[in-house]
Order: sequence, then C-alpha cells, then structure tokens
Amino acid sequence: MPSAMRVQLLLPVTLFLVTMLTSGCTMRRYQAVSIVPGESASRLEARNFADPELRAYVEKNLGHSVTPWPPKTWELRTLSLAALYFHPAMEAARARLAEAEAATITAGARPNPTVSIAPGVPSPWLMNLDFSLPIETAGKRGHRIQAARSLDQAAQFDVADAAWKVRSGVRLALLNFVLASRNLDALRVEEEVRGEQVKLLEQRLAVGEIARPEVDTARIELAKTHLAMSAAEGSANESRAALAASMAVPVAALQGMDFAWDGLDAPPAAESLSAATIQRDAVLNRLDVRRALAQYAAAEADLQLEIAKQYPDIQIGPGYAYEEGHNYFTLGLSATLPVFNRNEGPIAEAEARRREAAAAFVARQTQVIGESETSLARYVAALKELAEADQSLRTLEDAQVQRMQRAVQLGEEDRLALSGVQIEHAVVARSRLDALGRAQRALGELEDAVQRPLDPGDVFAPESRPSRMSKEMPK
Repeated sequence: MPSAMRVQLLLPVTLFLVTMLTSGCTMRRYQAVSIVPGESASRLEARNFADPELRAYVEKNLGHSVTPWPPKTWELRTLSLAALYFHPAMEAARARLAEAEAATITAGARPNPTVSIAPGVPSPWLMNLDFSLPIETAGKRGHRIQAARSLDQAAQFDVADAAWKVRSGVRLALLNFVLASRNLDALRVEEEVRGEQVKLLEQRLAVGEIARPEVDTARIELAKTHLAMSAAEGSANESRAALAASMAVPVAALQGMDFAWDGLDAPPAAESLSAATIQRDAVLNRLDVRRALAQYAAAEADLQLEIAKQYPDIQIGPGYAYEEGHNYFTLGLSATLPVFNRNEGPIAEAEARRREAAAAFVARQTQVIGESETSLARYVAALKELAEADQSLRTLEDAQVQRMQRAVQLGEEDRLALSGVQIEHAVVARSRLDALGRAQRALGELEDAVQRPLDPGDVFAPESRPSRMSKEMPK
C-alpha cells in the first residue's frame, strides 16, 4: 500500500519538526500599548511629592528615613532625586539601555539550523529530508558580541549622562528661584525705606525746608522700585514654574514647599580648584568622553567582524532520501566561494567608521578640555567680583550703617539721613546678590564641564533605577 507507507514515513518526520519548533522556547505574542494624550496629561498633572514610591526611592539613595513625608523643606540633593524619579528623559535613556542590552542578546544568538522535506510528487516512492547546520568561522560571533557589549557600555554612560543633565537643570532652576526670591525680598525692604524717605521729605517740603524737585526725585525712585518689584514678582513666579518643569511635575506640586541651599553664599574658593585637577576630571570623568571611547571600541569590533567575514561560513547538511523501498543517507558540506569579492567594500566602510569614531573621540576630548579651562576662568573671575561686592557691603555696613544708627540714637542725625544710608545698603546688597548669582552659575558650568559636584558638601551618586514611566504607561 504505497499511500499507507508514505503516511508512515511522513508521520515521524512531521512529529520531529513540530517537536523541534515548539520545544525549549515560548512564543511571544504581540501586545498593543496605546498612548492616549489626554490620559497621559492627566497622569502628569496628578504627580505630587506625597508619592510613597518616591519616598522609598529618596530614602534608599539618602541612606536614611525621611520623616515627615513629604518634608517641608527641600534642598538640591532631594530635589535632584525627585527629578530623577519623575523625569521622562531618564526613562528614555533606560529604554535605550534596554535596547542595547537586547542587542547583546541578538549578537550572541547562534544561527538556527534548517530542515526541508520533499515528499514524493508525483510518485509516492520518493521522499527527501535535508537538515542544514550553519557553522560560523573566524570568530564572527565573538566580534559581534564585543561590538554589542561596547555599545551597551556606551548606553550605560548615556543613562548616567542623562541623570547628570537632569540634576544640572534642577540646580540651575533652584538657583534662579532662590535668587529671585531673595531679590524680591530685598526690593520689598528697599520699597519700605524709600516710602519712609518720601514721607519725611514731604514733611520737610510742607514746612519749607526743601524744594519740590528733591521730593519729586525721591518719588521717581520709589516708582522705579515699584516697577522693579513687579518685575521681580514675575521673575519669581517664572522661576518657580521653571523649577517645576525641570522636575517634570506641575507647578501646583510645589505649593507649600520651602527650599534651602546650605552654602549658597559661600561657593568653593578658587584655591581649592586647580587647573590640573579640573582638566584631569574633565578628561577622565566626563561621561560623553567615556561614551565616545566605548563607541570607538564598538567600531573596532565591527572592523574585526568585517575582516572575519572574508572567511566563508560552513553549512553541514546531513540528509535522508527514500526511493522505491531504499533508504539513502547523505552528508553534504557547502560554503560560499569568495571568488568575486572578499568583502572589500564592508571592510573599507568599517575602517572609515573606525577613523570617524577616533576623530570624534579626539574632538570630544579637545572640546571638553577647552570647556573646562574656559569655565574655570569664568568662575575665578566671578569669585573676584563676588569678593569685591562682599567687601563693599561689609564696608558700608561697618562704616556707615552702624555709625548712622548710633548717630540717630544719640540725636546727632535724623531718620532722613539714616534712610539714605539704608537705601544705599539695599542697592549694594542687591548688587552683591547679582554677583553671587553669576558666581554660582559659573560654578554650575564648571561642574558641567567635569560632570561632578565641586562643593565638598554636595554628593550626587544615585544608585537605584526608578521606572516611573513604565508605571504610568497604559496596560
């Protein structure tokens, strides 16, 4: 019975194929994940600092519990940790890292064998079963894995670089907010003193002791202070919104929060930051430099892979044939003959990419060294300006304000003279605040140049990896 015999032959072969296809692996199925803009916006607006998972993340990185939660006062380190928890840039960087890790798995995968069956057509007495096992030569798989691992390392540096940029953005936003708040407070004090000065001058005008232009001048200065206060209030509100944006939370989430910055008025001295140390840190610690080096290593491995492809892979193909009651077993060996090309084009492309990666690394190093030197020079100049402003303010306080206050108490001077000195003190204090802002911004740029905190009391080394975005994605 030819048909029955063919069925008997095909049945074990079919079972063998099904077993190989289904054993040892689980088939993945596609799952749709949709993004609804309205729902995503609602989740963003609902973010707040009472989140218990945020508390766990902050406490884990601080190494101690935080009670009460959320704390009333927030400083740079806790704000930076909260920003790392909420900011979508971190989730995007981690997604790129996950992609690089998956690429490493792909690079290490061995090529699957193939099997083919040809049943007897038109004769039932013919059947061929061929099995092909590919074998990679010249260490191609190892080169692929090395390239993927180098890119995985580059992706890890990318995550760390994203974390630093988030922290840097929070630092600048917090600095601007604190300075804007201080400036507003100083203007309020100045407005109060100028208002008192106008009243005293109006009283003297009423009794004929002074001329009207002197009163008009004081009123004009008071009006200017009013305008400056309005601008300062707008700047404070804008800087608060910028601080919330740097942390990827709504402005309402900052309601009722106080902010502190220990050491804001005393930035590190220039003597503690040598040019050699700054340059060394910039070259060795900058994450983009280390990432460029990892990308060069990947280009090197890619070139090795393309060179290895000059040697053809081998296909071992054992086979079975049934023909008119006879069984035939065969063993075949096949390979691509490198006759028309020896992979010269891809090798040349890989060499060019390696040269490009090397040039990019050198260019990045050169740029980083230049940025560090420029930032250090700018910071030293800003510190000198701040020192001069401090000296002017101390001189004014010691020599004029205190002397005038004693003179008023002894009746030697009136309050109009005291108000004039107080106004001068307020103006110098605001100039000193501007100098402090320039110094702290220059320090921030210098920290960005070396990508590490330069204040001895500041630490930035987040250990855990929160995944806020994955929790908020629709299922």
